[in-house]
Amino acid sequence: MPNLLLSYYGDDFTGSTDVMEALASNGVPTVLFLGIPSAAMLERFKDCRAIGVAGTSRSETPEWMDEHLTPAFAWLKSQGAGICHYKVCSTFDSSPKVGNIGRAIEIGKMLFNQPVVPVIVGAPQLKRYTAFGHLFAAYQGRVFRIDRHPVMSRHPVTPMDEADLTVHLSKQTSLPVSLADLATIVAADADERIDRLVKGDDGILLMDVDSTETQAAAGRQLWRLKNKGGSFVAGSSGVEYALLNAWRDEGLIGPKPDFQQPGKVERLAVVSGSVSPTTERQIRRAVADGFDGIDVDPLELVGEDAERALEKAANAGIASLKEGRSVILHTALGPSADRGGDIDRIPGARHRLGQALGILLRRLIEQEGLGRAVIAGGDTSSHALQELRVDALTTLLPLPQTPGSPLCTAHGNHAPTNGLQIALKGGQVGTDDYFAQIRDGRSS
Repeated sequence: MPNLLLSYYGDDFTGSTDVMEALASNGVPTVLFLGIPSAAMLERFKDCRAIGVAGTSRSETPEWMDEHLTPAFAWLKSQGAGICHYKVCSTFDSSPKVGNIGRAIEIGKMLFNQPVVPVIVGAPQLKRYTAFGHLFAAYQGRVFRIDRHPVMSRHPVTPMDEADLTVHLSKQTSLPVSLADLATIVAADADERIDRLVKGDDGILLMDVDSTETQAAAGRQLWRLKNKGGSFVAGSSGVEYALLNAWRDEGLIGPKPDFQQPGKVERLAVVSGSVSPTTERQIRRAVADGFDGIDVDPLELVGEDAERALEKAANAGIASLKEGRSVILHTALGPSADRGGDIDRIPGARHRLGQALGILLRRLIEQEGLGRAVIAGGDTSSHALQELRVDALTTLLPLPQTPGSPLCTAHGNHAPTNGLQIALKGGQVGTDDYFAQIRDGRSS
Protein backbone atom coordinates (compact mmCIF):
# COMPACT_ATOMS: atom_id res chain seq x y z
CA MET A 1 0.00 0.00 0.00
CA PRO A 2 1.41 3.43 -0.92
CA ASN A 3 2.05 6.15 1.67
CA LEU A 4 1.98 3.78 4.64
CA LEU A 5 3.73 5.25 7.64
CA LEU A 6 3.48 2.16 9.78
CA SER A 7 2.40 -1.47 9.88
CA TYR A 8 2.17 -3.55 13.02
CA TYR A 9 1.42 -6.94 14.51
CA GLY A 10 -0.27 -6.94 17.91
CA ASP A 11 0.53 -9.81 20.26
CA ASP A 12 -3.03 -9.71 21.56
CA PHE A 13 -6.24 -8.05 20.45
CA THR A 14 -6.59 -5.47 23.22
CA GLY A 15 -3.04 -4.29 22.61
CA SER A 16 -3.78 -4.11 18.90
CA THR A 17 -6.72 -1.75 19.44
CA ASP A 18 -4.50 0.26 21.79
CA VAL A 19 -2.18 1.04 18.86
CA MET A 20 -5.09 1.73 16.53
CA GLU A 21 -6.56 4.21 19.00
CA ALA A 22 -3.23 5.99 19.53
CA LEU A 23 -2.80 6.47 15.78
CA ALA A 24 -6.39 7.24 14.75
CA SER A 25 -6.95 9.78 17.51
CA ASN A 26 -3.82 11.64 16.40
CA GLY A 27 -4.64 12.02 12.72
CA VAL A 28 -3.34 8.73 11.28
CA PRO A 29 -6.23 6.77 9.69
CA THR A 30 -5.71 3.17 10.80
CA VAL A 31 -7.33 -0.22 10.21
CA LEU A 32 -6.77 -3.35 12.27
CA PHE A 33 -7.22 -6.67 10.48
CA LEU A 34 -7.93 -9.88 12.37
CA GLY A 35 -5.63 -11.83 10.07
CA ILE A 36 -3.87 -11.30 6.77
CA PRO A 37 -6.69 -9.73 4.75
CA SER A 38 -7.98 -10.62 1.33
CA ALA A 39 -7.19 -8.27 -1.52
CA ALA A 40 -10.80 -7.08 -1.50
CA MET A 41 -10.75 -6.33 2.23
CA LEU A 42 -7.42 -4.53 1.94
CA GLU A 43 -8.82 -2.42 -0.90
CA ARG A 44 -11.68 -1.25 1.35
CA PHE A 45 -9.11 0.53 3.52
CA LYS A 46 -6.67 1.73 0.85
CA ASP A 47 -6.70 5.30 2.23
CA CYS A 48 -5.35 4.29 5.64
CA ARG A 49 -1.87 5.46 6.61
CA ALA A 50 -1.33 2.59 9.07
CA ILE A 51 -2.43 -1.04 9.08
CA GLY A 52 -2.28 -3.69 11.76
CA VAL A 53 -2.80 -7.41 12.18
CA ALA A 54 -4.16 -8.58 15.52
CA GLY A 55 -2.65 -11.79 16.83
CA THR A 56 -2.45 -14.06 19.85
CA SER A 57 1.30 -14.49 20.26
CA ARG A 58 1.25 -13.12 23.82
CA SER A 59 -0.24 -16.44 24.94
CA GLU A 60 1.63 -18.70 22.51
CA THR A 61 4.85 -20.72 22.48
CA PRO A 62 8.07 -19.95 20.58
CA GLU A 63 7.28 -22.85 18.24
CA TRP A 64 3.91 -21.28 17.46
CA MET A 65 5.69 -18.00 16.75
CA ASP A 66 8.06 -19.64 14.29
CA GLU A 67 5.10 -20.99 12.35
CA HIS A 68 2.74 -17.98 12.52
CA LEU A 69 4.79 -14.83 13.01
CA THR A 70 7.09 -15.56 10.10
CA PRO A 71 4.38 -15.26 7.39
CA ALA A 72 2.66 -12.40 9.23
CA PHE A 73 5.86 -10.33 9.43
CA ALA A 74 6.68 -11.16 5.80
CA TRP A 75 3.26 -9.90 4.69
CA LEU A 76 3.59 -6.71 6.73
CA LYS A 77 7.04 -6.10 5.26
CA SER A 78 5.58 -6.46 1.76
CA GLN A 79 3.24 -3.53 2.42
CA GLY A 80 6.19 -1.13 2.34
CA ALA A 81 5.63 0.92 5.50
CA GLY A 82 8.48 2.98 6.92
CA ILE A 83 8.21 1.16 10.25
CA CYS A 84 6.97 -2.36 11.02
CA HIS A 85 6.17 -2.75 14.72
CA TYR A 86 5.80 -5.89 16.81
CA LYS A 87 3.46 -4.62 19.52
CA VAL A 88 3.65 -6.07 23.03
CA CYS A 89 1.89 -5.20 26.25
CA SER A 90 3.21 -2.13 28.05
CA THR A 91 3.75 -4.25 31.17
CA PHE A 92 6.07 -6.48 29.06
CA ASP A 93 4.82 -9.63 30.80
CA SER A 94 6.27 -12.60 28.98
CA SER A 95 8.41 -15.65 29.57
CA PRO A 96 10.72 -17.98 27.63
CA LYS A 97 7.84 -20.44 27.11
CA VAL A 98 4.80 -18.12 26.78
CA GLY A 99 4.69 -14.89 24.79
CA ASN A 100 8.46 -14.88 24.27
CA ILE A 101 9.24 -11.35 23.10
CA GLY A 102 12.86 -12.22 22.44
CA ARG A 103 11.90 -14.93 19.95
CA ALA A 104 9.51 -12.59 18.15
CA ILE A 105 12.32 -10.04 17.82
CA GLU A 106 14.64 -12.71 16.42
CA ILE A 107 12.08 -13.57 13.72
CA GLY A 108 11.57 -9.94 12.73
CA LYS A 109 15.29 -9.20 12.79
CA MET A 110 15.95 -12.09 10.42
CA LEU A 111 13.17 -11.20 7.96
CA PHE A 112 14.18 -7.54 7.80
CA ASN A 113 17.89 -8.43 7.65
CA GLN A 114 18.46 -5.83 10.34
CA PRO A 115 21.49 -5.74 12.67
CA VAL A 116 19.81 -3.96 15.58
CA VAL A 117 16.13 -3.92 16.60
CA PRO A 118 15.06 -0.83 18.61
CA VAL A 119 12.63 -1.42 21.49
CA ILE A 120 10.48 1.20 23.27
CA VAL A 121 8.27 0.21 26.20
CA GLY A 122 7.71 3.42 28.16
CA ALA A 123 4.45 5.23 27.40
CA PRO A 124 3.61 8.09 29.79
CA GLN A 125 0.11 8.25 28.27
CA LEU A 126 -0.48 4.80 29.77
CA LYS A 127 1.47 5.60 32.95
CA ARG A 128 4.27 3.26 31.93
CA TYR A 129 7.85 4.44 32.35
CA THR A 130 11.32 3.05 31.70
CA ALA A 131 14.32 4.51 33.51
CA PHE A 132 17.82 3.08 33.05
CA GLY A 133 16.24 -0.06 31.65
CA HIS A 134 13.80 -0.62 34.51
CA LEU A 135 10.04 -0.68 33.93
CA PHE A 136 7.55 1.08 36.19
CA ALA A 137 3.74 1.03 35.94
CA ALA A 138 0.93 2.83 37.75
CA TYR A 139 -1.81 1.13 39.72
CA GLN A 140 -4.52 2.83 41.75
CA GLY A 141 -2.78 6.19 41.67
CA ARG A 142 0.70 4.89 42.63
CA VAL A 143 3.67 3.97 40.46
CA PHE A 144 5.36 0.64 41.13
CA ARG A 145 8.46 -1.02 39.79
CA ILE A 146 7.00 -3.79 37.67
CA ASP A 147 8.38 -6.61 39.84
CA ARG A 148 6.61 -5.03 42.82
CA HIS A 149 3.39 -4.20 40.97
CA PRO A 150 0.39 -5.55 42.96
CA VAL A 151 -1.06 -7.21 39.85
CA MET A 152 1.61 -7.79 37.21
CA SER A 153 4.11 -9.30 39.64
CA ARG A 154 1.40 -11.90 40.29
CA HIS A 155 0.12 -12.37 36.73
CA PRO A 156 -1.43 -15.86 36.54
CA VAL A 157 0.50 -16.89 33.42
CA THR A 158 3.52 -14.59 33.01
CA PRO A 159 4.31 -12.92 36.35
CA MET A 160 6.85 -10.10 36.06
CA ASP A 161 9.58 -10.92 38.58
CA GLU A 162 12.28 -8.81 36.89
CA ALA A 163 12.08 -5.03 36.38
CA ASP A 164 15.33 -4.66 34.42
CA LEU A 165 14.13 -5.27 30.88
CA THR A 166 17.64 -5.94 29.60
CA VAL A 167 17.83 -8.84 32.06
CA HIS A 168 14.26 -9.93 31.34
CA LEU A 169 14.94 -10.08 27.59
CA SER A 170 18.24 -11.91 28.09
CA LYS A 171 16.23 -14.85 29.46
CA GLN A 172 14.31 -15.06 26.19
CA THR A 173 17.00 -14.59 23.55
CA SER A 174 20.74 -14.95 23.03
CA LEU A 175 20.81 -11.57 21.25
CA PRO A 176 22.76 -8.95 23.22
CA VAL A 177 20.63 -6.18 24.71
CA SER A 178 22.06 -2.67 24.93
CA LEU A 179 20.47 0.43 26.42
CA ALA A 180 20.03 4.02 25.31
CA ASP A 181 19.32 5.35 28.77
CA LEU A 182 17.72 8.61 29.86
CA ALA A 183 21.02 10.46 29.86
CA THR A 184 21.83 9.27 26.34
CA ILE A 185 18.40 10.00 24.85
CA VAL A 186 18.45 13.70 25.82
CA ALA A 187 22.18 14.35 25.42
CA ALA A 188 23.31 17.13 23.09
CA ASP A 189 25.20 14.51 21.08
CA ALA A 190 22.43 11.88 21.27
CA ASP A 191 22.67 11.05 17.55
CA GLU A 192 26.36 10.25 17.77
CA ARG A 193 25.94 8.21 20.97
CA ILE A 194 23.09 6.14 19.54
CA ASP A 195 24.90 5.67 16.23
CA ARG A 196 27.79 4.16 18.19
CA LEU A 197 25.40 1.82 20.01
CA VAL A 198 23.79 0.73 16.75
CA LYS A 199 27.02 0.29 14.79
CA GLY A 200 28.81 -1.50 17.59
CA ASP A 201 26.16 -4.12 18.21
CA ASP A 202 24.10 -6.84 16.57
CA GLY A 203 21.05 -7.33 18.74
CA ILE A 204 18.48 -5.26 20.61
CA LEU A 205 18.58 -1.58 21.57
CA LEU A 206 16.21 -0.62 24.40
CA MET A 207 15.39 3.11 24.53
CA ASP A 208 14.33 4.67 27.82
CA VAL A 209 11.14 6.77 27.92
CA ASP A 210 9.94 8.36 31.14
CA SER A 211 8.42 11.68 30.01
CA THR A 212 7.08 13.58 27.03
CA GLU A 213 10.59 14.96 26.48
CA THR A 214 12.32 11.59 26.30
CA GLN A 215 9.41 10.18 24.30
CA ALA A 216 9.83 12.83 21.61
CA ALA A 217 13.58 12.23 21.58
CA ALA A 218 13.14 8.46 21.23
CA GLY A 219 10.62 8.91 18.43
CA ARG A 220 13.01 11.13 16.51
CA GLN A 221 15.67 8.43 16.81
CA LEU A 222 13.32 5.68 15.60
CA TRP A 223 12.39 7.66 12.50
CA ARG A 224 15.98 8.80 11.89
CA LEU A 225 17.33 5.25 12.07
CA LYS A 226 14.75 3.63 9.77
CA ASN A 227 16.03 1.75 6.75
CA LYS A 228 15.05 2.67 3.21
CA GLY A 229 13.05 -0.55 2.80
CA GLY A 230 11.41 -0.27 6.20
CA SER A 231 12.62 -1.06 9.70
CA PHE A 232 11.47 -3.55 12.29
CA VAL A 233 10.93 -2.34 15.87
CA ALA A 234 9.35 -3.82 18.97
CA GLY A 235 7.65 -2.49 22.07
CA SER A 236 4.41 -1.14 23.48
CA SER A 237 2.17 1.51 21.93
CA GLY A 238 4.87 3.81 23.28
CA VAL A 239 6.40 3.23 19.83
CA GLU A 240 3.46 4.98 18.16
CA TYR A 241 3.22 7.76 20.73
CA ALA A 242 6.93 8.42 20.16
CA LEU A 243 6.68 8.34 16.37
CA LEU A 244 3.73 10.73 16.33
CA ASN A 245 6.06 13.49 17.51
CA ALA A 246 8.49 12.84 14.67
CA TRP A 247 5.75 12.64 12.05
CA ARG A 248 4.16 15.83 13.28
CA ASP A 249 7.49 17.65 13.19
CA GLU A 250 7.94 16.61 9.54
CA GLY A 251 4.39 17.53 8.55
CA LEU A 252 3.50 13.94 7.66
CA ILE A 253 0.19 13.85 9.54
CA GLY A 254 -2.79 16.16 9.76
CA PRO A 255 -4.71 17.58 12.71
CA LYS A 256 -6.42 15.40 15.28
CA PRO A 257 -9.89 14.36 14.05
CA ASP A 258 -13.08 15.21 15.90
CA PHE A 259 -14.72 11.95 16.96
CA GLN A 260 -18.44 12.20 17.62
CA GLN A 261 -19.84 10.39 20.64
CA PRO A 262 -22.20 7.66 19.38
CA GLY A 263 -24.63 7.96 22.29
CA LYS A 264 -26.28 5.45 24.57
CA VAL A 265 -27.62 2.00 23.79
CA GLU A 266 -30.33 0.50 25.95
CA ARG A 267 -28.67 -2.92 26.17
CA LEU A 268 -24.99 -3.82 26.29
CA ALA A 269 -23.58 -7.35 26.47
CA VAL A 270 -20.21 -8.03 28.08
CA VAL A 271 -18.25 -11.27 28.37
CA SER A 272 -15.26 -11.31 30.71
CA GLY A 273 -12.51 -13.84 31.27
CA SER A 274 -10.38 -11.41 33.27
CA VAL A 275 -9.30 -12.17 36.85
CA SER A 276 -7.90 -8.67 37.37
CA PRO A 277 -8.97 -6.69 40.46
CA THR A 278 -9.53 -3.75 38.11
CA THR A 279 -12.11 -5.73 36.16
CA GLU A 280 -13.61 -6.97 39.42
CA ARG A 281 -14.22 -3.39 40.54
CA GLN A 282 -15.69 -2.54 37.14
CA ILE A 283 -18.09 -5.49 37.24
CA ARG A 284 -19.23 -4.68 40.78
CA ARG A 285 -19.75 -1.04 39.83
CA ALA A 286 -21.74 -2.02 36.73
CA VAL A 287 -24.00 -4.32 38.75
CA ALA A 288 -24.60 -1.45 41.16
CA ASP A 289 -25.48 0.68 38.12
CA GLY A 290 -28.16 -1.75 36.89
CA PHE A 291 -26.29 -4.37 34.88
CA ASP A 292 -27.07 -8.02 35.51
CA GLY A 293 -23.99 -9.98 36.53
CA ILE A 294 -24.01 -13.67 35.60
CA ASP A 295 -21.39 -16.05 36.95
CA VAL A 296 -20.22 -18.61 34.37
CA ASP A 297 -18.17 -21.61 35.48
CA PRO A 298 -15.02 -21.65 33.29
CA LEU A 299 -14.40 -25.36 33.87
CA GLU A 300 -17.87 -26.19 32.59
CA LEU A 301 -17.20 -24.16 29.42
CA VAL A 302 -14.12 -26.26 28.62
CA GLY A 303 -15.38 -29.58 29.99
CA GLU A 304 -17.02 -32.59 28.39
CA ASP A 305 -20.44 -30.97 28.55
CA ALA A 306 -19.31 -27.60 27.24
CA GLU A 307 -22.21 -27.17 24.81
CA ARG A 308 -24.77 -27.53 27.58
CA ALA A 309 -22.86 -25.00 29.74
CA LEU A 310 -22.72 -22.62 26.80
CA GLU A 311 -26.46 -22.97 26.19
CA LYS A 312 -27.18 -22.37 29.88
CA ALA A 313 -25.08 -19.20 29.94
CA ALA A 314 -26.59 -17.93 26.68
CA ASN A 315 -30.13 -18.47 27.94
CA ALA A 316 -29.35 -16.57 31.14
CA GLY A 317 -27.86 -13.67 29.19
CA ILE A 318 -30.75 -13.56 26.72
CA ALA A 319 -33.27 -13.53 29.57
CA SER A 320 -31.65 -10.40 31.03
CA LEU A 321 -31.45 -8.72 27.65
CA LYS A 322 -35.10 -9.45 26.91
CA GLU A 323 -35.95 -7.66 30.16
CA GLY A 324 -34.19 -4.60 28.76
CA ARG A 325 -31.13 -4.83 30.99
CA SER A 326 -27.43 -4.86 30.11
CA VAL A 327 -25.57 -8.00 31.12
CA ILE A 328 -22.05 -9.09 32.10
CA LEU A 329 -21.23 -12.79 31.89
CA HIS A 330 -17.98 -13.41 33.77
CA THR A 331 -15.85 -16.46 34.53
CA ALA A 332 -14.20 -14.86 37.56
CA LEU A 333 -14.83 -11.98 39.92
CA GLY A 334 -11.33 -10.92 40.86
CA PRO A 335 -8.18 -12.85 41.81
CA SER A 336 -9.88 -14.76 44.63
CA ALA A 337 -12.12 -16.46 42.05
CA ASP A 338 -9.28 -17.39 39.69
CA ARG A 339 -9.59 -21.01 38.52
CA GLY A 340 -6.40 -20.79 36.48
CA GLY A 341 -4.71 -23.71 38.20
CA ASP A 342 -7.60 -26.04 37.41
CA ILE A 343 -7.89 -24.69 33.86
CA ASP A 344 -4.20 -25.23 33.15
CA ARG A 345 -4.51 -28.91 34.00
CA ILE A 346 -6.61 -29.31 30.84
CA PRO A 347 -4.49 -29.05 27.66
CA GLY A 348 -5.50 -26.08 25.50
CA ALA A 349 -8.23 -25.04 27.93
CA ARG A 350 -7.31 -21.35 28.13
CA HIS A 351 -7.66 -20.90 24.40
CA ARG A 352 -10.92 -22.88 24.34
CA LEU A 353 -12.30 -20.76 27.17
CA GLY A 354 -11.74 -17.58 25.19
CA GLN A 355 -13.32 -19.15 22.14
CA ALA A 356 -16.34 -20.25 24.18
CA LEU A 357 -16.86 -16.73 25.47
CA GLY A 358 -16.71 -15.47 21.89
CA ILE A 359 -19.34 -17.98 20.77
CA LEU A 360 -21.46 -17.00 23.76
CA LEU A 361 -21.26 -13.31 22.87
CA ARG A 362 -22.05 -14.00 19.22
CA ARG A 363 -25.21 -15.87 20.21
CA LEU A 364 -26.37 -12.91 22.29
CA ILE A 365 -25.64 -10.48 19.46
CA GLU A 366 -27.36 -12.61 16.83
CA GLN A 367 -30.45 -13.53 18.84
CA GLU A 368 -31.05 -10.11 20.37
CA GLY A 369 -29.82 -7.93 17.50
CA LEU A 370 -27.33 -6.09 19.69
CA GLY A 371 -25.39 -3.19 18.26
CA ARG A 372 -22.73 -2.82 20.98
CA ALA A 373 -20.68 -5.26 23.07
CA VAL A 374 -17.52 -5.59 25.18
CA ILE A 375 -14.95 -8.34 25.68
CA ALA A 376 -12.91 -8.00 28.88
CA GLY A 377 -9.51 -9.62 29.33
CA GLY A 378 -6.47 -9.41 27.06
CA ASP A 379 -6.05 -13.11 26.29
CA THR A 380 -9.83 -13.55 26.30
CA SER A 381 -10.28 -10.86 23.67
CA SER A 382 -7.67 -12.41 21.39
CA HIS A 383 -9.54 -15.71 21.16
CA ALA A 384 -13.12 -14.51 21.64
CA LEU A 385 -13.20 -11.85 18.95
CA GLN A 386 -12.28 -14.40 16.29
CA GLU A 387 -15.61 -16.14 16.98
CA LEU A 388 -17.59 -13.01 16.04
CA ARG A 389 -16.76 -13.48 12.34
CA VAL A 390 -15.22 -10.04 12.07
CA ASP A 391 -12.46 -9.21 9.56
CA ALA A 392 -11.35 -5.73 10.60
CA LEU A 393 -11.78 -2.96 13.17
CA THR A 394 -11.59 0.82 13.00
CA THR A 395 -11.75 3.36 15.82
CA LEU A 396 -15.21 4.76 16.56
CA LEU A 397 -14.57 6.54 19.86
CA PRO A 398 -11.19 6.98 21.58
CA LEU A 399 -11.23 7.13 25.37
CA PRO A 400 -8.58 9.73 26.31
CA GLN A 401 -8.96 9.19 30.05
CA THR A 402 -8.39 5.44 29.73
CA PRO A 403 -6.34 4.96 26.54
CA GLY A 404 -6.03 1.44 25.21
CA SER A 405 -9.67 0.39 25.23
CA PRO A 406 -11.52 2.36 22.53
CA LEU A 407 -14.96 1.70 21.18
CA CYS A 408 -14.45 0.24 17.70
CA THR A 409 -16.51 -0.47 14.59
CA ALA A 410 -16.37 -4.04 13.29
CA HIS A 411 -16.22 -4.79 9.56
CA GLY A 412 -16.84 -8.10 7.83
CA ASN A 413 -19.18 -10.21 5.77
CA HIS A 414 -21.27 -11.62 8.64
CA ALA A 415 -24.34 -9.39 8.74
CA PRO A 416 -25.08 -9.55 12.51
CA THR A 417 -21.58 -8.34 13.41
CA ASN A 418 -20.77 -6.12 10.41
CA GLY A 419 -21.05 -2.62 11.86
CA LEU A 420 -21.08 -3.89 15.45
CA GLN A 421 -19.68 -1.42 17.96
CA ILE A 422 -17.23 -3.35 20.14
CA ALA A 423 -14.69 -2.57 22.83
CA LEU A 424 -11.84 -4.86 23.88
CA LYS A 425 -10.74 -4.15 27.44
CA GLY A 426 -7.50 -5.42 28.94
CA GLY A 427 -7.61 -6.57 32.54
CA GLN A 428 -5.85 -3.51 33.98
CA VAL A 429 -7.51 -0.93 31.73
CA GLY A 430 -10.34 1.48 32.43
CA THR A 431 -11.94 3.46 35.23
CA ASP A 432 -14.39 1.81 37.62
CA ASP A 433 -17.41 2.97 35.56
CA TYR A 434 -15.94 1.66 32.28
CA PHE A 435 -18.87 -0.58 31.31
CA ALA A 436 -21.44 2.16 31.88
CA GLN A 437 -19.19 4.50 29.89
CA ILE A 438 -19.25 2.14 26.92
CA ARG A 439 -23.00 1.56 27.27
CA ASP A 440 -23.57 5.32 27.26
CA GLY A 441 -21.17 5.91 24.34
CA ARG A 442 -19.29 8.73 26.04
CA SER A 443 -15.59 9.49 26.01
CA SER A 444 -15.42 10.41 29.69
